[in-house]
Amino acid sequence: MFEIRFHGRGGQGAVTAANILATAAFLEGNDVQSFPFFGVERRGAPVEAYTRIDNKKIDIKMYIYNPDAVVVLDTSLMSKIDVLKGLKKGGYLILNTQKKPQDFNFKDYKIAVVDATEVAVGFGLGSKSAPIVNTAILGAYAKAVGNVKIESVLEAIKSSAPSRAEDNAKAAYESYNRTILGW
Repeated sequence: MFEIRFHGRGGQGAVTAANILATAAFLEGNDVQSFPFFGVERRGAPVEAYTRIDNKKIDIKMYIYNPDAVVVLDTSLMSKIDVLKGLKKGGYLILNTQKKPQDFNFKDYKIAVVDATEVAVGFGLGSKSAPIVNTAILGAYAKAVGNVKIESVLEAIKSSAPSRAEDNAKAAYESYNRTILGW
């Protein structure tokens, strides 16, 4: 089983990203689970969402405490929340940032970066002050982890995005091509 935890802020689409990733994995014949965890439910507040992917039936019904991958939609959360908590050694850390992988000192993890904010703004997803980066970060996930094909992610976006599905799919593909792998 492969477990993913998403960290974002309310309004960035972390919950939608987790759901779209689950849909993409399901399209490839996997069993999936996707669910959110909310603290204070308001725009800008920290949000977590989770996805499980397995080629066998998933029977467990609990939060993900030791994910294989962590996806961070807003790196400013890293100064307030331990996004690495429980991340398995050798796990994937996918960050929405302008920085390079070598700018981070996380030697036990595979780091992938993409400026999903720039991509989202470029496609008019949200605004400059409040970009919606969820689909863009999924392109980075597909490139970094590789357990779900970018084609499946694009198909899931086109069938599941709440609005502007084509632009969201283009943003995911653009991020897929821009993602820098740090290993």
